[in-house]
Amino acid sequence: MKRRDLLKKLGLATGTIALTGVAVSPSLAAIPKKKKVLKIAHITDVHIRPEYNAVQRFKKCLERIKNDKVDLILNGGDSIYAADYENIKKERVLEQWACWKDAVKVVGHIKMHHVLGNHDMWWQGKGDEMYGKPGVLKMLDMPHNYYSFDRNGWHFIMLDSNHPTSPGMLDETQWKWFVGDVEKNSQGKPILIMSHYPLLSCTGITDSKPDATGPFKISGSYNHLDIMKFIDLFNKNKNVKVCLSGHIHLLDKVWYNDVTYLCNGATSGFWWEPGDDGKSAYKQTVPGYTLLNLYDDGSFDHEYIKYEA
Repeated sequence: MKRRDLLKKLGLATGTIALTGVAVSPSLAAIPKKKKVLKIAHITDVHIRPEYNAVQRFKKCLERIKNDKVDLILNGGDSIYAADYENIKKERVLEQWACWKDAVKVVGHIKMHHVLGNHDMWWQGKGDEMYGKPGVLKMLDMPHNYYSFDRNGWHFIMLDSNHPTSPGMLDETQWKWFVGDVEKNSQGKPILIMSHYPLLSCTGITDSKPDATGPFKISGSYNHLDIMKFIDLFNKNKNVKVCLSGHIHLLDKVWYNDVTYLCNGATSGFWWEPGDDGKSAYKQTVPGYTLLNLYDDGSFDHEYIKYEA
């Protein structure tokens, strides 16, 4: 072989090594791979009841979740259709909770954490064991109406948005507890927060009716009335990563100041009834649940699963 041809071949080989990445940059080689530490299903607004074949349809959803092999289920409230209306009797409340208990046997082996929805509380039986928030805590085996826990390197905070006089905010006692819980973890684990009412959402714009001359009027049921307090707290504690909610039955995602707010669609869609699409959708959102993968670096990804389109 001629010397010139040999040099060409050596040059080509050297170029191939560089192009194929065999010689890797030290900075690229040092980038660690993130590790998935939890797979979570977020269900919300199940509104279970005996009508419209709701129990079997919810079981179908839970079978899908079971097949997804999740580590944890987060239930965002309004578990039963309604206990809060004036004409609701105790028998009807117990009937709805019996539907819930029957359905969730499908995923009885998976840990489930809950928050209170506005329709879960029965306010007509003062003095009864089923009255108000204590009745719901009993049915769902909840430790308190707000609480926190740790799992696989993440910190979870479950809030009660059902303020006694102004729905869509925290009372002073809960707010002080919440601030303390966040600050105690400020240099530690990434934080996921779940509430029934959205902390921050754009669904209040698409689901409300502005008057002809003025701005949209967003109530506390669409955005927490104390959202600016949350934002100020999150600015000082950067480990808050994602806030989950429901209540609106619509699906949206707001990313503000490095915090992601996911208002996820209702598992019941149009309360199990024929919806705006002639099937089960509420406006543009069909019945579903959200899968979230949480990683050890504080990142996450998510997907809305339309189990009944």
